[in-house]
Amino acid sequence: MRIRVLRLLAVVLLVFGIARSVSSMQQTAPAVRPPLLFREDWRLPKHAGAATDENTRFTPEVVTNERLEVKLYGAGSAPVRAAEHEGRIDLWTGLATSPVALTLRDKRNYLDLTGLARLRWIVRTNAIHTLYPVVKLADGVLAVGSRGISTDGEFVQVEIAFSGMKWYTLDQQKVVVMLEVKNPDLSKVDEVGLASLAPGGGHGIAGSANFSTVELFATAVPR
Repeated sequence: MRIRVLRLLAVVLLVFGIARSVSSMQQTAPAVRPPLLFREDWRLPKHAGAATDENTRFTPEVVTNERLEVKLYGAGSAPVRAAEHEGRIDLWTGLATSPVALTLRDKRNYLDLTGLARLRWIVRTNAIHTLYPVVKLADGVLAVGSRGISTDGEFVQVEIAFSGMKWYTLDQQKVVVMLEVKNPDLSKVDEVGLASLAPGGGHGIAGSANFSTVELFATAVPR
């Protein structure tokens, strides 16, 4: 009888030890970044003759990825145009007469931007223009984050984490910052992008921003 009890106790201790070991491994396992969900390289819209400010203005056909839609916010955003720099196509805000927000929308999925989700974008800012992360939440609120990006005239690939910053409502027509958004639900985002909160300054080294190749590492949430 005593031997049976000892054997049973040994089995219980063994099972308990295995369970603790598995639990410990689960708690210490490193977090893994979500895979690449989409990439966009842009293209020039169809036009005749040489590319100009007028015939290469932004249209939805600048998107190359069939699963994506691109949105442009700002009452004076119509002059935003596609252009080629460094062998890539980008969208340029230099002639915009208002602040501009540019977002991408996955037609099939919402976006989970929590945890290690990252937005990686090749951008350029001129003349102390600054870009800020933008999300359109599932409830339709357009929000801008407090983490600024400035590249001092160089094309730079930047990587944006969505946690650890404050968020504010962004007026969808004027693209101006409004009230703080407390605890936005970033686990189900409709659109993601960047905003320039100043109008363009024209050609040359005047204030402007360029949005080139973009990649999103995030988890898809079916619509």
